[in-house]
Formats: sequence, structure tokens, C-alpha cells
Amino acid sequence: MKNAQQIADRVVELVGERAEAEAVATVGTTALTRFANSFIHQNVAEDTAGVRVRVAVDGKVASLTGNRVDDAALTRLVDDVIAAAELQPVDEDWPGVAAPAPVDDIGHADSSTTEATPGQRAATVKAFIDAGDGLSAAGYCDTESEEVAFANTLGQRAVGRVTRATIDGIHQTGESAGSAHQTSVRFSEIDGAAAGELAADRARRGMKAFDLKPGEYEVVLAPECVATMAIFMGFYGFNAKAYQEGGSFVELGASQFDRRITITDDPMSPDALGLAFDAEGTPKRTVYLVRAGVTEALVHDRRTARKAGVESTGHAFADASVGPISAGLVIAGGNDSVQDMIAAVDRGLYVATFNYCRILDPKSQVVTGLTRNGTFMIENGRITGGVTGLRFTQSFVQALGPDRVLGVGDDLRYADSEFGAGIVRAPSLRLAAWNFTGGAEG
Repeated sequence: MKNAQQIADRVVELVGERAEAEAVATVGTTALTRFANSFIHQNVAEDTAGVRVRVAVDGKVASLTGNRVDDAALTRLVDDVIAAAELQPVDEDWPGVAAPAPVDDIGHADSSTTEATPGQRAATVKAFIDAGDGLSAAGYCDTESEEVAFANTLGQRAVGRVTRATIDGIHQTGESAGSAHQTSVRFSEIDGAAAGELAADRARRGMKAFDLKPGEYEVVLAPECVATMAIFMGFYGFNAKAYQEGGSFVELGASQFDRRITITDDPMSPDALGLAFDAEGTPKRTVYLVRAGVTEALVHDRRTARKAGVESTGHAFADASVGPISAGLVIAGGNDSVQDMIAAVDRGLYVATFNYCRILDPKSQVVTGLTRNGTFMIENGRITGGVTGLRFTQSFVQALGPDRVLGVGDDLRYADSEFGAGIVRAPSLRLAAWNFTGGAEG
């Protein structure tokens, strides 16, 4: 099989002088070990290759993707996308393809992930299961390794390698469940036993759960909850397209958040997942979105940057219609232990995970969703019992507003979110109030 750069270069060669073009090629391997009822029931691995090509013919733009990379298939793909572009109306916002620019090698790949064996994944799963000491466990352990390359008709070329390893699972009693998650660039850092112990502890604490009346409660939110908040704020708020269309909550220069909140998009960190360039071949940069509570910036692709009269920050997404996407979000950690944050709560809730979250109003960031796999009552600084699933309706920006963040955890890590594993690095947060509107049934 050709490598990713050879595939991308070949696509651009096939386009020739017929159009402006950019190609992104991916060659990778995904390996997955699933378990249920405390037994491994599936072990699979897949080698994949794919290519996306976007062309502009006299300002008329089209894109296509394919998963065959032999020369005949690439020739058909290029001919088809050029034919499709010729049928489109002129795209007045087309910024052209990116000029050549150097892309750093940020080394977001690790050999312990690329070389992980089925036996090693099984051992990680076993450690997770054994930590439950008789509880019923389910989940998965996977490793991903990709080489991604970019090329365009102006001569920009870039290649990067990325890896990711994950353990994600639940432990179940007869009446409750607890979840836990770990993600890293490095498989060697995944601790199945620690994840299993956390999930089992949450499951056991959740037994004999009781219903709770709706209302506002002080909360301690685990990193998974905070990661989901970050994803929504990134997609609907820090996205320059949403801002330019009037749908974003962002007020540049305003103190919209508590001074304890700093949010960056930091793809260049050694601990980050992902590439050093975006879908348009633009080098990514670190962006301070919020610094000490003050909203400072947006992320841009070439379209939004052209409208704003600035340079792209390297956050183009494959689907240009959604605008630039924050792909390396970090909510800065603090110095508070989770135990100390819980101890400071007179009456409130600890929430492990949000589920089925949906935006109600992007402008105010009002979101509704459910709690899942670990919701607990806190009384007089102690967890006193499990609470049945709750529905919330809450503005994420308001919840993080001035004087509403009472603690920031020292447990910064990659956290699961409803929209993917390990996209955001987040700590636990203690917040003054969270609006719960009912039980899981409504």
C-alpha cells in the first residue's frame, strides 16, 4: 500500500492544471477489544486507507471522499469531483488553497500504541474486570494509529502521525452502574486497574439510589462532564463561523467566565492528540480562548479568517459548512483535590458523566441533558448515597460565570465526552449552582 503522502501527492498530480485542489490522505490501523458480562467477546483489527479531495474550478467548489487508493480509483475520484464542481454555483467565500508554509513535527505518536498486541489489550481489560471484584463489567480497549498527509496545487505538503489508546468501561451491580475512562497518546500509560477501581467504586456507591427533587444544587463535576461542556462551547461558541453569523455567545474582551477559568486550544502540547495541521493544510497554533475569565479569541479557518481580515489559526474541519473546530481544548487545572472540593460542599451533588446532551440555545449556551453512571448526594462534605438519573437544563457559560467557580481540580486529564473519547483535557470543577429540572424520565 502507498503511504499517505504518496496518495495525497498522486491526487494533486491527477488534477493537474484543471482546478485548484487539496487532498488529505489517511492510512491507519485500528485495533479493538470489547468485553461484556466480564468476558472478552470481540477482538478485531482493521487496516484502513482513505482520501478526501476538494477542488475549485473558476470559484465553483466540490469535494468527495473515497476509501480506495489504487490509481484507477483515484483517477475516477478526481474526474468525478471536478465534474461535480463544474455544476456548482460560484462560491463567493472560497479563499483559495493555502500557500506553502512549514509544519512542525509535534510527535503525537508513540510506539507502545502502534505495537500494542491483542494480549496487551486483553491484559488491560482483565485488570479493569478484576478491579470490580465480582461486579459485571463491560466496555472496550482500543488503539489507533494513523498517518495523515496533505498536498495542494500551490505546493503545500504536510504529513503527521498520531496514536491514541483508550480504556472505557462500566461496572454494574444488580441496580446501579459506574463508569470510568482513560485516554493517552501512549498505551503504556493506560491503567486498566485504576479505571476499573473507579468504575466499581461508583457502581457500589450508587446502590439504593433515591430520587431527588428538581432545583439548583451546588455541584462537583468530574472531568467527563467538564469535557462535554467544553465541546459545546467550542463548537457553538469559539467557532468563528458561528460568531460571524451571530449565533455565538462570545463577547471578545469581556469577563464572561470566572477568573479561575482559562481555556486554550493547544494542539502543540506534547500531551495533545492530533496533527500539527488542519484540513486545509494550515499549521495549527495554540490559541488562548479564555484567559483568567476574559474571552480573548476565536478559532479560524481560511474562510472565516478572510472575512475577519486575520490569518487562519489552523482549525479548518473537513466539512467547511460547520466552520472551524477546536480540536485540542484544554480547561486549565487547579490545585484543589476532588476530596477537598467534596468536603467543602454542605449540600449538593457529585456528577460523574453527562449523557444525551442537546443544545437548546447556542447564543446563551443553554443545554439539556442527563446524568449517568454516577450521580451522588453530598451532605456536610461527604458522599451519602446515590441519586437516580437527573435531567438538567443549564447555560454552560452561566455555570462558569464570574464568582460561580468555587474550585478547580488538580486532576487534569483526557476525558471522555458524549462526542468522542479523549478529545478534551479537563479537570473536575466545583460550581456554585446547576439547574436540575427533573428525573431521567422528564
